[in-house]
Amino acid sequence: MHYKFVVIEGNIGVGKTTLAGMLAKDCNARLILEQFEENPFLPKFYKDPEKHAFPLELFFMAERYHQLKREKEQDLFQPITFADYFFMKSKLFSQNNLQKDEQQLFNSLFEIMLSSLPKPDLLVYLYADVERLQQNIKNRGRSFEQEITNEYLQNIQDRYLDYLRKQTHFPVLLLDVSNVDFKEDEKVYTRIKTLLQNPYGVGMHQFNLAEPML
Repeated sequence: MHYKFVVIEGNIGVGKTTLAGMLAKDCNARLILEQFEENPFLPKFYKDPEKHAFPLELFFMAERYHQLKREKEQDLFQPITFADYFFMKSKLFSQNNLQKDEQQLFNSLFEIMLSSLPKPDLLVYLYADVERLQQNIKNRGRSFEQEITNEYLQNIQDRYLDYLRKQTHFPVLLLDVSNVDFKEDEKVYTRIKTLLQNPYGVGMHQFNLAEPML
């Protein structure tokens, strides 16, 4: 593989953790998973977003920062590392959830933290339409996620795609998984592994995994 630090990103319920775990196991690689269960504000946020958004986002950002710093100090890039989040996620979600004055303070802290963290060699963005995301969210059955609206998911998706199309630091592999199941379909998963073996230039490279390979 050409890449030592690969980040799997995407919207809520798209399968980031599942894919990162599968790839790390097959590649005998280090695996970094976000510890979202430890955020005490998450269930409260979905019930009252305006009240709990700021502590929610600060907690997530601090936890992501400390986790990535620890991994970096433990030789992050040897030999291969898969992670199910990118630190920029903190800023993208905060832009969707915070008020203007809260966002200004959040951004100041974010920029300080970002400067000391590694960028991915490759970012894999799993894309699924909102209907598929809601189906996945329902199927995995986390009670605090069941009230997530289509509008919220679409806003998150739009922010991710806007950022990834504009960034000029690393290649992005956008995989449309709206109509496939890489966990259950070995052919789809094998195709993903094959795509990860290819070298890519900086920018976005899109593949619909429901379409046959050329």
